[in-house]
Amino acid sequence: MTHTPKHPAASAMAVRTATILFLFVIIFTGLLSGAYIWTKPALDASAAEEKMRLIDEVLPRGSYDNDLLKDTVTIGANPLLGLDEPSTVYRARREGKNTALVLEAVAPDGYAGKIRLLLAIDGDGALAGVRVTQHKETPGLGDYIEPKKDKNKQRPWITQFNGQSPTSMTEREWKVKKDGGYFDSVAGATVTPRAVVKAVRKAALYVAENREQLFASK
Repeated sequence: MTHTPKHPAASAMAVRTATILFLFVIIFTGLLSGAYIWTKPALDASAAEEKMRLIDEVLPRGSYDNDLLKDTVTIGANPLLGLDEPSTVYRARREGKNTALVLEAVAPDGYAGKIRLLLAIDGDGALAGVRVTQHKETPGLGDYIEPKKDKNKQRPWITQFNGQSPTSMTEREWKVKKDGGYFDSVAGATVTPRAVVKAVRKAALYVAENREQLFASK
């Protein structure tokens, strides 16, 4: 069998093509890196603004004077909070004194799945505010846990927690009225509020038991 050698021009063309492709990859990667570096401050600022928007809904800015987004502690997965992944706790302080903790919790037993919550708990163990940050509850029925979808604009359902502390109520009292407790619910849609009420209680009790440690942790 006769072996036909490659034409020198073809070999040179292949090398040139490979070199061009290699240079293109390097240049393209550099442009992407440059674009990321250039846009990262804006992306970080946008993410920080969104976090503060959520925090503002549960904790007034006048209740602290520290940089909340920098004064944080990370906690691991915690069944009391319904969390199966690490989460951030924001620590509010005013004039050097500890005033509140802002943290996430999850109600795992909503009607349509998990309900994610953000809570602020003040120094006395009372809830400064609670908000639902994510859920899949039935539109028009169980989604009233979200203020903007609650028909009661004067006193949204979720604001019932404001000023309440589970240490000042028995476990039986810390339930919806249909179950003999304190909290209202909408007729025909009690699974959702039951899940939220129970999750809020567990989270508040967790803070009551771990408050000093959360503030002291580095």
